[in-house]
Amino acid sequence: MSTAMNFGSKTFTPRAPDKGAFPLDHFGECKAFKEIFMTCLKNNSFNSSKCRLQSKEYLECRMQHQLMTQEPLEKLGFKDLMDPPPRPAEENAKL
Repeated sequence: MSTAMNFGSKTFTPRAPDKGAFPLDHFGECKAFKEIFMTCLKNNSFNSSKCRLQSKEYLECRMQHQLMTQEPLEKLGFKDLMDPPPRPAEENAKL
């Protein structure tokens, strides 16, 4: 005799995750960016913090080709890469 009982008929309706899953790049539109990012990861012992610029460029490509939802890069954690680098005082004096 089985000890498992089925109370009611609940059904499970799967839904896609909010973030983290997106369509595959079947046409290879962002393959070059992916390869650059993966090479960077391999060269840096898979320390993704050293490949943030390549990651940003890859995600930008995916958004441009509608392979993921358009998101502000600041919301994806790239705010520090959005601001222009500060100029040295010598360059500011020339302007």
